[in-house]
Amino acid sequence: MQPFDLGGRVAIVTGGNGGIGLGMARGLAEAGASVVIVGRDKEKCASAAAALREAGGKVAGVAADITHEQSCRSVVGEAVQAFGGIDILVNNAGINIRKRPEDYALEEWNTVLATNLSSAFVLAQAVYPEMARRGGGKIINIGSMMSLFGAPYAAPYAASKGGIVQLTRALATAWAKDNIQVNAVLPGWIDTDLTRNARREVSGLHERVLARTPAGRWGVPEDLAGIAVFLASRAADFITGAAIPVDGGYAAQG
Repeated sequence: MQPFDLGGRVAIVTGGNGGIGLGMARGLAEAGASVVIVGRDKEKCASAAAALREAGGKVAGVAADITHEQSCRSVVGEAVQAFGGIDILVNNAGINIRKRPEDYALEEWNTVLATNLSSAFVLAQAVYPEMARRGGGKIINIGSMMSLFGAPYAAPYAASKGGIVQLTRALATAWAKDNIQVNAVLPGWIDTDLTRNARREVSGLHERVLARTPAGRWGVPEDLAGIAVFLASRAADFITGAAIPVDGGYAAQG
């Protein structure tokens, strides 16, 4: 068996209908996994799933609001019903609200934390018995450069992404005995709808990112496909609790 072959595996990718999530979903599907794309927008999910099926993937789209516990658990049930089980969970869904810390309403803080962090915990809880039943699994949590660095306009986002790294470590130590590996990916500045909004809202951001990134460019969603396939595969069976930057060298600058 090839170490990167995901044939026969089933993956859930939240926020998989665009941006980084879609790049990862495409990579997993091309490696042979059956993929369930999850997002709030039903039409966008259906369109993304159809595009990946047209390219030869085994893909289903599920519309769900993962800020609600029951929706998270229902997503897992739908994945099991569609493809017979779950082997891979990619917790990618995320939002940001950019303000200075003193200007946030508590509701805004709670919305970001619920989307970016609490949903990852609930979905991990929900897939755990399915993975244990199948003899193991892979959970890939998507953090951020804000897991490492501070920024004045992203307090709840940074808190949620720092929390993702610590959640990853906690789950990795708890579930290693069940042959479930849990790792985090820390994307750098990737060209997505989310970061295009950031460039509109934060003056000079584009130039600062290019100046600090040794690779000399913004990343693209396809840059995340390889790390997703690797961490989801047998090749990563002895890697757990790690937080891996995929950032063109941004974090290496210190």
